[in-house]
Amino acid sequence: MQKSSLIIAKGIFVFMAAMLTLNAHAQQTDSTQTDTTVVEESSNSFSAIELEPEDTTQQTIGKMYCDIELLKRFQLSGYIQTQFQWADSSGIASAAGGNFSTGVDKRFSVRRGRLKVTYDKYFSKVVFQTDMTERGLRIVEAYASVTEERFYWATITAGIFNRPFGYEIEYTSNMREAPERGRMSGNLFPNERDLGAKLTLQGPKFGIWNWLKLDVAMVTGVGSPDANSGISDYDKRKDLITHLTVNRANRNEDIKYGFGLSYYDGGVVFNSDSSYVLFTDSSGIKTFHVDSVAPDSYAPRKYYGLDAQLQKDFKWGIFTLKVEYIQGTHSSQYLTTKSYQSKPTAPVYIRKFNGAYIELAQNFNRPISDNKFLNTIYSIIPGQIVIKYDWYDPNTEVKGDDIGKDVKTGTAGRIVTNATDLRYDTFGFGVAYFLSNNAKILAYYDTVKNETSKNLKDYTKDLKDNVLTLRLQYKF
Repeated sequence: MQKSSLIIAKGIFVFMAAMLTLNAHAQQTDSTQTDTTVVEESSNSFSAIELEPEDTTQQTIGKMYCDIELLKRFQLSGYIQTQFQWADSSGIASAAGGNFSTGVDKRFSVRRGRLKVTYDKYFSKVVFQTDMTERGLRIVEAYASVTEERFYWATITAGIFNRPFGYEIEYTSNMREAPERGRMSGNLFPNERDLGAKLTLQGPKFGIWNWLKLDVAMVTGVGSPDANSGISDYDKRKDLITHLTVNRANRNEDIKYGFGLSYYDGGVVFNSDSSYVLFTDSSGIKTFHVDSVAPDSYAPRKYYGLDAQLQKDFKWGIFTLKVEYIQGTHSSQYLTTKSYQSKPTAPVYIRKFNGAYIELAQNFNRPISDNKFLNTIYSIIPGQIVIKYDWYDPNTEVKGDDIGKDVKTGTAGRIVTNATDLRYDTFGFGVAYFLSNNAKILAYYDTVKNETSKNLKDYTKDLKDNVLTLRLQYKF
């Protein structure tokens, strides 16, 4: 029976190859005669040798294999995240997928709709990724990377790619346990990517130094484009990003751990000959005051980061712990600390900041049993539980009721601190159900606590800006 099946399969393959051969020959210029000759070079002359029918078949089959190998270099992947959100109040400012529109406390949205095309050829790769949502179409990634083929240690990447700072920025959104990155990440690194070039130094995949990695990038600092908009480099300065990471595992590989050190050195060009920095007067009141700057100078963006991860594989599922801390000096606007994505048109405000997050996630294996009752119980168990806490303090030099405190009448050149300088703490809890290897449902609740000040009319108490997110994700 098995021998007959092999004979039938072989016959089908030969028939298909023969049909492809006839089709290829039919497309030749001279449709009335098939050229089955090749030119053979001898020492004194050239002579034509006629190919046997099986030779032309082999050539066609060889071409088919080449075409298949070429197609295998292309990879198409993507995912979609559709969600419903319910906020405590209408029109709130939120880090959970963007601000709510005026008068809106419930909304449907396509948070991310990604389509990614990758061409991978041995030691080189080209990637294009787009994001398609109700907000429009935008370019997420467009880069090429090449690894040198002598020692396999150095890789050059150029184009629009993830900023190599910390852990959370580069961690893909379709694998992330919580729905969104922390508030600090969204303000410092909007859209996560940037335009520039990057050098990666890492040992070969199966080498003894693969656990150590260094990324050094030179980027424009303006980030990747928003939907239906472009980006352009508006000054001559470029920003430097470095990230040194270590990733190890024990002998059984049921425990994996890693940590990283990050540094960001950038700047924002001034639009005038002045900027604003925090100042404490003789009465102890902290306000912004004007600070003269030299022409063509830059306001600083200097960040220092530390990140660590731990993963333990238990019998019932994988446990993950992630921690990251960032502090530094950030230059932005008076009413927002989001990094500039275009040339400043108003005075630049310089603030010292810090922030961090800690995340715990536990996955659960769902065993299959012959007992229907046990299978019903197992189906109720969530695929994953996640707890996350993060904080972002955009101005560490002013606290509580000092925020918004005015100076004496007639004091010139002073600007009062405002709600932008308030600290935010967010505690989130979520449960995910994996419907298949491709699909999952996530329910996640963000509890947001803002710093209060008796000198800020709308912030004398905590705002009602908690958000419930129900998300369906499908990836392919």
